[in-house]
Amino acid sequence: METNILVVDDEKEIADFVELYLKNDNYHVFKFYNGTDALDCIFRERIDLAILDIMMPDISGLEILKEIRKVYTFPVIMLTAKTGSMDKINGLTMGADDYIEKPFQPLELVARVKAQLRRVTKYNEGAKENKSDIIEISGLVLNKGTHQCLYNEKEVALTPIEFSILWLLAANKGQVISSEKLFEEVWKEKYFKNNNNTVMVHIRHLREKLFQIMGHRELIKTVWGVGYKIDD
Repeated sequence: METNILVVDDEKEIADFVELYLKNDNYHVFKFYNGTDALDCIFRERIDLAILDIMMPDISGLEILKEIRKVYTFPVIMLTAKTGSMDKINGLTMGADDYIEKPFQPLELVARVKAQLRRVTKYNEGAKENKSDIIEISGLVLNKGTHQCLYNEKEVALTPIEFSILWLLAANKGQVISSEKLFEEVWKEKYFKNNNNTVMVHIRHLREKLFQIMGHRELIKTVWGVGYKIDD
């Protein structure tokens, strides 16, 4: 089955360049120069991963991301301006899986695409190998095989990274997981100090989603100076 990648950037040269490199790696690309046409494609085609420019004249990449996360959990990589630190934080908070600053090396973007798709493939393989891999905690039911999170039989829309964070904490109930271990287990990359902010943003976003369904109870607890844990 073809891997379908959505590329959206109003800078035609960048979009065309990204498309060229992705096609060289045998990905099928849906390319658009505006957000309106991209949104139509998202709800019409099967998308495996999206690359979204944040700054576009009609619909911003963040607005597109917001619409995606209402329905889909496929990986999203944001393209940001070099000075767009707040854009990065907003993107991560809204459910982006990764970001890359402009100007960027196309090969680096392709490498990040492959890393995100490998993560999704691993989840899918897990679903085939073990469909009984389930954790129940505080009314939540986590199914690692299907990559679903249910609360009172209603599905909670989590991104792949959010699910992985929640699964790791739940699977180690009562134990404190450091930011370093969390990052290396979930992102599958070596941890550096600046990665701590990435972890914090994803934890905050995950907490917000859980708060919406579970009320005032704080499931994920911070152990200051150490890491995070779930006690049940």
